[in-house]
Amino acid sequence: MSGGNWRDVPQLGAPMPVAQTDGDAVLRDLPDGVRPTARLRYIDADDLIVSWVWEHQRSSPRMTIVPRAQVTPVLDELARALPSPLPGETGLQALQRALTDGVLFDLEREQHLAALLTSVLVPQWLGSELNTLEQAGLRPHLRVQLSPSTAQVPWELLSTSGVERAIDMADVSVLLPATLRNDPSRAVSPWSASSPAVAVLDPVVPGFSATGELGSVLGPVGADSPLATAIADLGPRRMPAGEAFRRSDIGRLALAEALTDAGRLLYVGHVTASTHALDARLHLSDGADAPGTTPPVGAHRPYSAAEIALGGGGLSPLRAPNRVALIACDSGTDLRFAEPTGLVAAFLHRGAEFVTATRWTLPTEAGLRRLVPGLDDRAEEMLTAAIVTVNAAHESDDPISALGTWQREQRELWTSTGDPRHSPIMWAAFATAWAPARVQL
Repeated sequence: MSGGNWRDVPQLGAPMPVAQTDGDAVLRDLPDGVRPTARLRYIDADDLIVSWVWEHQRSSPRMTIVPRAQVTPVLDELARALPSPLPGETGLQALQRALTDGVLFDLEREQHLAALLTSVLVPQWLGSELNTLEQAGLRPHLRVQLSPSTAQVPWELLSTSGVERAIDMADVSVLLPATLRNDPSRAVSPWSASSPAVAVLDPVVPGFSATGELGSVLGPVGADSPLATAIADLGPRRMPAGEAFRRSDIGRLALAEALTDAGRLLYVGHVTASTHALDARLHLSDGADAPGTTPPVGAHRPYSAAEIALGGGGLSPLRAPNRVALIACDSGTDLRFAEPTGLVAAFLHRGAEFVTATRWTLPTEAGLRRLVPGLDDRAEEMLTAAIVTVNAAHESDDPISALGTWQREQRELWTSTGDPRHSPIMWAAFATAWAPARVQL
């Protein structure tokens, strides 16, 4: 990084012999014009195992071990900074903790946390290789498979100098297990920029008021707002036709019909996690009598990852389009579980190639306005700007790079101004899982 060097960060993991940490070796056998790509895995054992391999050097995997006693305190500090509930907390208490005097709204404390995370999660050898690639004018793609203990780590935020971050020198995507990506029964849906785009935006959940637990996440959306404009720009491609926001007629059956020939799904609403990944739940406008196996919550039956992937209870598995965006609290929780089979995995299993989801609870603009000191009405469009960005990224040729471009812009504004409108609590929450079709040999 031009603003700092990964070698400068105190390394808390097990030391590597000098010969093994030569960053220049990453350039060996790299074909001209080929983007360096690495698969980086974190594995929970008694200690934390970190392994990575570059696609152009598959016969030379790297590995190091970080003592658990050094990892745990740093991950605990991250958990206290995030708006997802800690044990014993309600959702509201978690938001109050994270927003009222939160680390992610204080530039100095956030930089300190980023440096701590880097010190335990970025091996010196990998840092040296990333420096070498940057000096060679190359931006690698890191496909990161986090472990349950590290699942909420925003890799894009990892830092050396506190100014530039990992997102400045690499594009980052989520890597799900090979058993999912390479399942012989998995067929990736086709993508075309002219395909229909299904938009499910702040659906009404039966039995819950607009201001209740599963109420409106967007509030009133003005006809001339950037979000309304972005959705209107989809034109006749947008499905289902009719009103765009706050509909009460899009349940699982209507969604399945709309997705028949679609290339994209943009969902903005509620997701709730559970005690196991397959029970992660998407909330549509389904009544309690909707087909499925997930127990109703009052007048509403949630739509679980298991139902999306496997069907059941008179319900067929869902056909997923090539690109799926789940803009909802904790929608990307798969990797927090030993069996990472949540909503992201379910959509990938059913045909998606790209799934963008969130690592933690997303605060609404109303919550930001009420709880973040000094933000007030400047919170307007913080969430909706993120939705507009993800929508545009999924219209592009490369959703991962497009999302990364926005994250870099937000990072620059955050570290240059400390303005809470550009806090990483919003932009660092998003990550995209990528699982292209298997190459048939």
